[in-house]
Amino acid sequence: MSGVRLSLTSVTVGTSQPRELAAFYARLLGATVETADDGWALVRVEGGLSLGFERERHFRRPVWPSAAGEQTASQHLDVQVDDLDAAVRHAVACGAVLAQAQPQDTVRVLIDPDGHPFCLFVD
Repeated sequence: MSGVRLSLTSVTVGTSQPRELAAFYARLLGATVETADDGWALVRVEGGLSLGFERERHFRRPVWPSAAGEQTASQHLDVQVDDLDAAVRHAVACGAVLAQAQPQDTVRVLIDPDGHPFCLFVD
């Protein structure tokens, strides 16, 4: 890359409810909502990475696992945890739903309040 410096600083998630989703992920991750309105919200997480939540006018709730003819999840977040069972209980208390399909023993797929899947995993 010949002298060019690139740094990933954030991930932005399309949503129907930026303010509410930012509040959910802030609770889940023990983070801070830095800014939030009806169109955009930003959560600063430990380590310098930020999660942005941008209102999508034509948002369709994703289905996971994918199903023919349904809106698929275009991305998901992976969150490393030290205690999988305790982390699942915490996520559910924050407003997540445990997905019915669980493809791995050391990973739990959950669904956030707007339908995005995310994974909790132990390393």
